[in-house]
Amino acid sequence: MACCTEHHCAAEPLDSPQWRQALWLALAVNAGFFLAEIAAGMAAGSSALQADALDFFGDAANYAISLGVTGLALGMRARAALLKGVTLLLFAAWVLGSTAWHALQGTLPQAEIMGVVGIAALVANGGVALMLYRFRQGDANMRSVWICSRNDAIGNVAVVLAALGVFGTGSGWPDLVVAAIMGGLGLWGGSQIVRQARAELRSAPAGALWPAE
Repeated sequence: MACCTEHHCAAEPLDSPQWRQALWLALAVNAGFFLAEIAAGMAAGSSALQADALDFFGDAANYAISLGVTGLALGMRARAALLKGVTLLLFAAWVLGSTAWHALQGTLPQAEIMGVVGIAALVANGGVALMLYRFRQGDANMRSVWICSRNDAIGNVAVVLAALGVFGTGSGWPDLVVAAIMGGLGLWGGSQIVRQARAELRSAPAGALWPAE
């Protein structure tokens, strides 16, 4: 049922069973694919796969934080979102640095492993992103979960394209270009989350900044 009033419209789904179920499923998918992609990325020598794997790890941690603050005061949720945004910015900086290192090393990844793992991750993340689409207009904490899932699906498409590029050219540059793009996407997504979280902290009533004792 659609929300009817200004005060209840945004608050009603914050601790709903549907929201928690979506978070748990997203957490399980991201934790599982972190383990799969980090192993595959190291085996294939792919910086794009390793970047995507660490993105999965960061998102799994973010979903766990979101589960912990669901239903708390706006200020607490905004603080959690701010932490997630800063973490995403730091991760993006690491990805860009790692990409530069692989470029200097001249690594040639294995396109077949990249393609198979990228397609499997895309199917899983596409399902999670569709499941979380309904929550994309929530508070900073909800929106950060949607942004992370959206970025994961986009990153998986990019990994598959990188695999095709490596296979077709016999060069590692498509892998490096995709890793750099993913790093830039992380910077953009992190800045979005930080900006909205800071705005919510400024606008939140004093009593909403901390949980009631």
